[in-house]
Amino acid sequence: MLSHCRIRWLLYSYNKMKKKFSLFALFSCWLTTAYLQETHPLPNMVIFIGDDLAVRDIGPYGNEVVRTPSLEKLSRESMVFDCAFAASPTCGPSRSSLFTAMYPMKHGAHGNHSGVRAGTTSMVQQLSALGYHVAIAGKLHVGPRDVFPFERIEGTNVPEPEHEERPGLFYDLNLGPVDEWLRKQRAGKPFVLIVADHSPHVVWPETPAYDADEVDIPPIHINTADTRRARARYYTDVTKMDKNVGKLMAMLEAHGMLNRSIVMFTADQGPQWAFGKWGLYDYGVQVPLIVRWPGHVSAGVRTKALVSHVDIMPTMVAIANGTNPANIDGQSFLEVLKNPEAAHRQLVFASHTGDREMNRSPMRMLRTDRYKYILNLAPDTLYNTHMNKATDHDGGREYWPSWRTESFRDSHAAAVLWRYHNRPEEELYDIQADPWELMNLAADSTYSSLLGQFREEMAAIREKQGDHETGPEDLNAKPDQGEQKGPVAPYVF
Repeated sequence: MLSHCRIRWLLYSYNKMKKKFSLFALFSCWLTTAYLQETHPLPNMVIFIGDDLAVRDIGPYGNEVVRTPSLEKLSRESMVFDCAFAASPTCGPSRSSLFTAMYPMKHGAHGNHSGVRAGTTSMVQQLSALGYHVAIAGKLHVGPRDVFPFERIEGTNVPEPEHEERPGLFYDLNLGPVDEWLRKQRAGKPFVLIVADHSPHVVWPETPAYDADEVDIPPIHINTADTRRARARYYTDVTKMDKNVGKLMAMLEAHGMLNRSIVMFTADQGPQWAFGKWGLYDYGVQVPLIVRWPGHVSAGVRTKALVSHVDIMPTMVAIANGTNPANIDGQSFLEVLKNPEAAHRQLVFASHTGDREMNRSPMRMLRTDRYKYILNLAPDTLYNTHMNKATDHDGGREYWPSWRTESFRDSHAAAVLWRYHNRPEEELYDIQADPWELMNLAADSTYSSLLGQFREEMAAIREKQGDHETGPEDLNAKPDQGEQKGPVAPYVF
């Protein structure tokens, strides 16, 4: 039988060995992490965001008129996503969703120019905690700053030539400071760089680089001489954005960073054209997503995996070997990057609240790989946007009178304007058979079972989001941020 002294000595020896083992385990873990980071360093992550751009309006997605050589080169070196979607068809809510991995009703910035709820976590905190330096250049349009504490690369937002006295929509992207910022990045410290262009958001260049006779007019629009001139200006801005993509890629290559970086190209939502921005048709919420990652993503491949902007941050965190927050809506599509045939989502959700006084037609959307369901929350309110109402800038005012005139002469023009202003309570489209969403199937009894499924799915996701809105936003309501006046999502910095 052991004596009390012997027992105490054994316990002492055991505790001493336990402490040594714990220290050894911690040291081994640190050593392994250091070794992995040395032999498999974390990649830099660069996201270029176009502003108000439709997938149908660039070369990698089939447009044969617009000149986008930089994007076409990037797509040949990348995986192209054919079914990627924004969470909102409006700038501020869309960007807030991309950066938080949450749908607009959850993060709170569902109305344009509004900020997310206090305490929300964004990719800045998530990637910073994993060792990344996180910076943004160009357009901001998210807030408050404590949720999005990006390093802001100063001097990247400049007035467009001849518009130095006109702030607001007349900003241009200056990549010079980005080149200098890249030069200062030290080896061994990975970075996340967001480059947010102002093109092709209105106002489009006044002198077009395209002939009005060479542009194409989508079947959802009205072909007038004014439309063609406006579309030539829009395409000029698309090409301008494409040149900035090329400049950024050249900078990364010049600094020896290109093949050590993941480069993603996307847009916040569709363009300021009818049935685009401020609406939930594909022309408004389907976005380009092109991902280049040498050695990991096959070049020149396409995937039909259904993904949302809210999936980008979780994918970045997964690449950085981190753990995503439990309360987000996004899901990592890292497996799709490894295998373009892999499935991802069964459906994506998007929502639109409005742009306060100018846009008063809230709506919600569910999209599968084939079908689209839209719930309009204010079907009795005529649909109006900056396109047909704004008088202070182009992006509608220069061609909309010609649309009204043509609607009295031509049945197609009359149908376009009627559909633009009048939205039924429910819409259902077979995207495979009807890619421009011209034939609403909601009243067709053949699809009653499918419509019922969409209604159930919509009710469930709205409940999960805390989305109990029944009509246009209350213009007298105070923002979630308390007594703060004015926008809390600054357009630029």
